[in-house]
Amino acid sequence: MESSDLQFVLADYRSSRDCQAILQLMDIYARDPMGGGKPLATEVADRLCEGLATFPGACTVLAWWELRPIGLINAFPGYSTFAARPLLNIHDVVVEPAWRGRRIFDCMLSVLEQVARERGCCKLTLEVLSGNEVARRVYQRNGFDDYQLDASQGTAQFMQKPIA
Repeated sequence: MESSDLQFVLADYRSSRDCQAILQLMDIYARDPMGGGKPLATEVADRLCEGLATFPGACTVLAWWELRPIGLINAFPGYSTFAARPLLNIHDVVVEPAWRGRRIFDCMLSVLEQVARERGCCKLTLEVLSGNEVARRVYQRNGFDDYQLDASQGTAQFMQKPIA
């Protein structure tokens, strides 16, 4: 494999090729134990690309090897009230299992960091399952750390409340 066979680009949500890649990679992620272990629901797949296309500021970085999609980062804008500047939150990361350990994430992240700089963002954020030690090491190697304001107060914990 030559590095020239690899491409890291922003997805075009109007492109059927890019949308198919997003759906394929999100299904891989959904089927993984870290993504819930179930296929991407049909009703989600039916509206995902349109939803991404209409969500203000959404961006997806795709990794391609030749004509095959092998990785994805979905990110969405947020706002840091402490910095009074925008931020980008990494919501999904998936790399095809056969491509893991080859720094595909690192290359996709460099594309996303450029987007964040162009948008005037103060930081990138993400959440990761506490048991996903492999991903935690990759993120730490790339400069991410647990969020804290004061070490004596501990680190932030990601929580959710489903709305039915």
